[in-house]
Amino acid sequence: MTADSATTYGARVFADGVQQLLEHALDDMLLRRGTDERPTPICIWGKHGIGKTELVRDLARDRGYGYAYIAPAQFEEMGDLLGMPTVLKTADQRDVTRFAPPDWAPRQEGPGILLLDDVNRADDRILRGIMQLLQFYELVAWKLPPQWLIVLTANPDGGDYSVTPMDEAMLNRMLHVTMEFDVKAWARWAERAGVDSRGIHFVMAYPELVSGRRTTPRSLVQFFQAIRSLERLEEQLGLVKMLGDACLDEATTQAFIQFVHLKLDRLPAPEDILGTDDFDATAQRIHRIVHEGNTQRLDILSLLITRLNNRLIQRKNDPSAAEMENLRRFILLEWIPNDLRLAMAQELVRSERPALQQLYAVPEVGKLLLEKM
Repeated sequence: MTADSATTYGARVFADGVQQLLEHALDDMLLRRGTDERPTPICIWGKHGIGKTELVRDLARDRGYGYAYIAPAQFEEMGDLLGMPTVLKTADQRDVTRFAPPDWAPRQEGPGILLLDDVNRADDRILRGIMQLLQFYELVAWKLPPQWLIVLTANPDGGDYSVTPMDEAMLNRMLHVTMEFDVKAWARWAERAGVDSRGIHFVMAYPELVSGRRTTPRSLVQFFQAIRSLERLEEQLGLVKMLGDACLDEATTQAFIQFVHLKLDRLPAPEDILGTDDFDATAQRIHRIVHEGNTQRLDILSLLITRLNNRLIQRKNDPSAAEMENLRRFILLEWIPNDLRLAMAQELVRSERPALQQLYAVPEVGKLLLEKM
């Protein structure tokens, strides 16, 4: 499949679709526990910095699975891939040569994921050496333990990427999918990962800036980590600009400076809205930002609603009674348009969280929901 003078393979989906494919492969692998059948490796294609590696790592961590990582582009010798030859004695005292598994090779029983990151940046010799691993889950004299899935990531062929093309024989040993950036999926991940709240607001307000030459989801997270300790950004704009220019495109840095000038960095985080002891003051603060000038910034209001919903649906603990009261008051703010109010309430009650489904019991919210059924 060709796009922007670069070639990728498989369906083009967002992060949620890639995760669904990986989970299916892992579940299918576990169903075959105790057999000699090995799962077909999966190759995730996509531009640099969109979170392919993090998605695989986080999936293994969330499932409590083993996780092993290699970057074949860093391998200079075949021994880095195959392991080193060792002379051993057989039972009849003959000397034989065996390859000892390299340090990166998983040794513990699965389930687990072995990630071959940026595989097509490796030298052609290394790529050819990997083919046996993909087909048989083994290399020369050693095998991967049972219940391990091989996952690869790759950058598009051609275009601006310096990659080694994979031939049909190698491509046919894998299942393929292409991951594309989606701001909503990224925002859900960012909430779980604890990314600086101002950064999440910025990306959701300016999603068109994410796919630049230097600006990627990865470089943006690096920038947000760098400014995390700066409490009042407007007082240190020189430093903010310097940090932005260090890892982002100039247009992205300029947009972030404008974001600060518009006071959008002061938008409350979900925790500020749910946990406030003075909801009226918080609501007034939001109202001033959303109604700056003569225009109602519905995009900013929608951004806040999306973040609130993501936070409520994804967090492990149920909201407290005080948080539910603040949520009720937020949903019923008179200056929130009814379509946004309804969409917010519908997403919350359709979640699998019983506490959030209690919104049906709020007369004003329940009436609104029932009228639109």
